[in-house]
Order: sequence, then structure tokens, then C-alpha cells
Amino acid sequence: MTAGVQQFLPWQTAFASRWLHAPQRFAHAWLIHGLAGIGKRRFALAAAASLLCEQPRDGLACNTCQACRWVAGGNHPDLRRVRPEAVALEEGEGGEESESAARKTPSREIRVEQIRSLSGWFGTATHRGGWRVAVLYPAHAMNLIAANALLKVLEEPPPHTVFLLVTDTPDQLLPTIVSRCRRLPLPVPEPQVAAQWLREQGIEEPADWLSVAGGAPVRALELARSGESPCPAWLQGFLGGVTRPGPDAAADALAATADALERIEPAIWLDGLQRAFVDLSLNAAGMPPRYFPSQATTLATLAGRTNPAVLSDTAKWLGQQRAVAGHPLSPRLFIHSVLQRCALALGSRPARRSA
Repeated sequence: MTAGVQQFLPWQTAFASRWLHAPQRFAHAWLIHGLAGIGKRRFALAAAASLLCEQPRDGLACNTCQACRWVAGGNHPDLRRVRPEAVALEEGEGGEESESAARKTPSREIRVEQIRSLSGWFGTATHRGGWRVAVLYPAHAMNLIAANALLKVLEEPPPHTVFLLVTDTPDQLLPTIVSRCRRLPLPVPEPQVAAQWLREQGIEEPADWLSVAGGAPVRALELARSGESPCPAWLQGFLGGVTRPGPDAAADALAATADALERIEPAIWLDGLQRAFVDLSLNAAGMPPRYFPSQATTLATLAGRTNPAVLSDTAKWLGQQRAVAGHPLSPRLFIHSVLQRCALALGSRPARRSA
């Protein structure tokens, strides 16, 4: 992940150039936010490279100067990336974030030690009098102690330092942190631009992938390369099972789905269910599905027999479950309770199977 300077994605370049063209008027902290999967992390890292570049072109990194070579090699003295240990490992790095390698499960939080470790860095002069850039992602992964430690830094920011905080969900950050950042919302690219980029990445039929990703091309690319179909097999099985008549069909679908979901991160399958219920609500209102157009027939059947208010309430309830999905007391019980709620909302009551 660190080989080469990160480049802005095609739909980001003009936007980034306008933003970066006058760095002398830069705020000391920026909150970069927007739809998940549109390339916010890449934008922030490319922005850091551009701020550190010694001969930027239209505000963007030249990719040839000494500073750009240092960034490409992952050893620029004025750049720090602060992210959870698990994210660093996913990016193929150990680095300072994996200092507790003895733990069985890498941390998915930004810890206070990571924020405090920046204090010595702040106390040194920047290289050749340029910028010092700290990129924090995802910013909502900071635990409360880490967030308060960062807040103290932002209240009296060190000179020549820019903080780039990246998040999908600004509302999960401390309001006091948000108030000390200038917000930079990143736009979703036009569908034709996103589709062309996906074709250039080798995705031959990008439309369905963009639908399931809500128009976010980076997320669409990840999904297309996952080996799954645009509508995951477990979701197809669940929706098809509750569509079929008879309590046994629904019970079988629930059991099979629960088995499949035990191997999937809760946030991922909850997101899939929530999107399906949004599509059901759209169908009930006479509109086409947004996320799973390949399941239009099944969705129409289910929406036609379900109260629209129940569909909307269930979609909201699924969103609330994502807040507790990372810490269920019993993962299996959590899966079953969610699937039962969804099946009941769709007018299907799974039967109890005899032992």
C-alpha cells in the first residue's frame, strides 16, 4: 500500500486542485467525509503527498521531487498515518501501530498512545520549513480517551501542521472535534465516470456493482473482486426463502442464512439487510430498487404483501443494530434475533423445528 505516491482518483483531481492551490490559507484541521467507498482515504493520502511536495503542479504532487520519493517509500519525516492496528495490517504494514503484536486480535480502535506519540514529532522542526501532515483514518475509530487527547492538540495546534481526519460518519465524532475542523465533503462521482473507471479496472458490467455500492466506485470494485455476486448468495437465499409459501421454507432459509452469516462481519451483513429493506420500501412506493435491481421480482413479491410502514421501521431498526454489532454477547443469538425480526417484518413467521 505504501509503494508509490497515492494518486487522486479521476473524479477527485479537479476538486483537489482547487482545494490545494492556495495552501497558505489552509486550516490546521480538515474533516474529510462523504459516502463510504468513494475514495476518501486515498484522497487524504494524495492530499498529504501534495502538501509535502516541493514543486507541486496545480497544487498536486509532482511525483518526482525528493519529498515525493520519500512519501513513495513510506519514510517522509513530516508525514504520519494514524490508524487502527487492524487497518495497518490490512494495508500490509506492521509499523508503530502493531507494537502490541502479542494480542490475538489486532485493535480496531485508534488508541490514546497513538495520539500521545505524536507529541515528540510536533516538537521537531519540519523538513526544509514545509508542512507537517497527520492523516487519521477512520477518525470515528478513535476511542473516547484518544479523541480527548486529539482535542487538546487541536485546541492549541502545533505550527506548520495540518491534520486530515477521514470518516464516513462525522456524527460519531465528538462535536468539539468537529467544531475545530473545517469540513470537506467529497462528492459522489457521476455514474458514467464511476462506470468508466470500473471498466478500466477490469470490471466488464459495472452497473449492478455500482447499484449495490450505492454509487460508490471504490466499494463497487471491492465487491466485484470479492468473488460474490452483486446480491450476496446468503441474501438471495434469505429473500427467496421467505418468499416461498409454508413455514418450513422460511425456517430453512433462516437457518441456512444464520450459518452463512457466522462467517461474515456483522457490519457487512447488517448493511446488506438494511439496503434490501430500503429497496423494499422503494418498491412499495412504486419505485425501482436502488441497490439490488437483479432481485426486482423477489423484492416486488415481498413488498406487495408487507406494510410499508413496517418496512421503513425495520430498515431504521437495522441501522440501529449496527451500533452494537461489534460487541454482541452471543453472535449466534444476535444473528437469529435479527433474521427473525426481518422475517416477521416480511410477513413470514419461521416455524420451530422439532429436535
